[in-house]
Amino acid sequence: MHTLEELERLIAYHNDLYWKKGTPEISDVEYDNLMRELENTAPDHPLLTAVHGASVASSGKVRHKEPMLSLDKAYSLEKVLEWADKYVRNADEILLVQPKYDGISARWENGLLVTRGDGAEGEDISDKVPLIELESVDDYVGRLKFNMPIRGEIVIRDDDFRTIYKNIRRKNGEVYKNSRNAVAGIMGLKEIADIQRQGAKLTLVDYRKISYAYSRRDLPEYFDELLEKIESLPYPTDGVVIKIADEEYASSLGNTAHHPRGAIAFKFTNIRRQSVLRKVEWSFGKNCLTPVAEIDPVEIGGVTITHATLHNLQNVLDRDICINDVIEVERAGDVIPYIVNSLPGEDRKSVIISECPCCKSKLEQIGPELCCVNKECFEVRLQNLLAAVKNIGIERLGEPTLRKMMNTLEVKTLRDVFELKVTDIMQLESFKVKSAENLFNEIAKARNVADYQVLAALNIPHVGVNVAKVILKNLSLAELRSADEETLSAIPGVGPERAKAIKKELAMQSDFIDELLAAVILTESGKSEDDTSPTVCFTGKMPEKRSYYEELARTKGFRAVDSVSKELSLLVAADITGTSSKLTKAARLGVKVMALEDFLTMENLPQSEPSAPSEPELEKSFGVPAMDELPLFAEADRQSGKDEKSDKPEQLSFGF
Repeated sequence: MHTLEELERLIAYHNDLYWKKGTPEISDVEYDNLMRELENTAPDHPLLTAVHGASVASSGKVRHKEPMLSLDKAYSLEKVLEWADKYVRNADEILLVQPKYDGISARWENGLLVTRGDGAEGEDISDKVPLIELESVDDYVGRLKFNMPIRGEIVIRDDDFRTIYKNIRRKNGEVYKNSRNAVAGIMGLKEIADIQRQGAKLTLVDYRKISYAYSRRDLPEYFDELLEKIESLPYPTDGVVIKIADEEYASSLGNTAHHPRGAIAFKFTNIRRQSVLRKVEWSFGKNCLTPVAEIDPVEIGGVTITHATLHNLQNVLDRDICINDVIEVERAGDVIPYIVNSLPGEDRKSVIISECPCCKSKLEQIGPELCCVNKECFEVRLQNLLAAVKNIGIERLGEPTLRKMMNTLEVKTLRDVFELKVTDIMQLESFKVKSAENLFNEIAKARNVADYQVLAALNIPHVGVNVAKVILKNLSLAELRSADEETLSAIPGVGPERAKAIKKELAMQSDFIDELLAAVILTESGKSEDDTSPTVCFTGKMPEKRSYYEELARTKGFRAVDSVSKELSLLVAADITGTSSKLTKAARLGVKVMALEDFLTMENLPQSEPSAPSEPELEKSFGVPAMDELPLFAEADRQSGKDEKSDKPEQLSFGF
């Protein structure tokens, strides 16, 4: 079991790897287990209802007419049948079984190609249309040229990947390792001229193109046969979708915050193959060394695997993994392969190292990780500075260039980076005037920095951008530096352990913080001292995005906040009879509560109002009783669809 802080950190970390970087480290099953654990620990946690989309180079956002939702998941036929028996009207109810494509969900309508995005708004990727061939119903294959709406998945066919993509090079000169990474990489390009010249081709597969119909009664008998059919299709797939064929009835079942009730995704079991471990390289990451295994080549899902991640030191110890062991490699959904089991081989040799490959210092185990504790180690400084650079927002400055800066220009800290001149950057290999000016301008732009970016850039364990934002909504950066552990522990999401680490690191890095603040233009993200507007907080699943209501609140004279405290003026709830943690806390603190529909129709507060209204004034304006006058319902009475929980967002979405 994990603590809430550990779950937040792990899920945010793996979300970033999967959706933004396209380099996942764990299987979908392991991720789903983390989400279920979070659901049991904190049912109202916002991570449970977040909907993600792959990072793409977009021409702008487009609002969907109807939400493009994810799908609920099952990993066994038994779970599929449990879902079916919950919603089918009789054993003769017809179910459709369709491929679950492993690509990027999108819709084509009115001349626009739009990704799923966050479910409510997608990204306009119409500029990629010249690369895309449509495969739709009635065996149509050709360009996107008609106006009928099409919902499908952007993929690279298996045969196209084997033939076309062996000759297509990325900007760095390398070929794409697998089809899903190729799709994500191409969608992230701002200009497609070069990749188009090389003959790159993507396919938009209409979800209706391939569909098998079976009754609930017959589905179990033919299920294995269906899986074999779908796995043999020339598309990257990671499962099947089962949905109720009667669209009108399926629609009447409605949706949760995350998925439609009339459909479910069955995920293929992960593919495993045996190989032999020949070598382990320990590569540097932020604050630790990560073991990467070199193995005898083995083919999994049409891809030859020669490397697999071992995650961390504790994983190696727990599995007693040694050189020459026979290992079982798993690869699921084109993610990075990893070793799940091992059998002792001949002439076994330990894979664990005791001294740093860079500085030769003695390595130490800290938690599950193997770490170099020498703060002056070049690789440690490089990785920490790289993390700081990314948190501060200098995206163009990658590891190779930063390494050159440290070697050639003796750059050591963020302040050193900010003090670089164009002539300094031009001393680096491969930099000319234009490229040096571009990097200089991006560095200069990053001088205007939010306080939470500065805090995240300090590389305090478990304090990334999201945690930093929460902290600095409660304290200013100056207040944070002098705050005691008790004060820090009281901030939502911090707790004693993180408070101790923050206090220690702020003291150790005090001089560096002073230097950094002298080099940047800081924007405070917390409440301004002279901002006396009444505050409002929102809770519950609402028809529009939260930002819509926060902007509406501003026009009504309120300042939107994210949490409930005794200073909160008003809590607006989608369902005032619910039992979310915010409603419960509001009841305990006596904070006023208003139904969303009442808030939408209330008149604006006078803009010249000098201070927040008193409780009697609020009650008079809002016409609602105090929370302790409202009925609270037990957890068991919560109605389906009224809470904010969900599972991990899937790539495939349903219904529009």
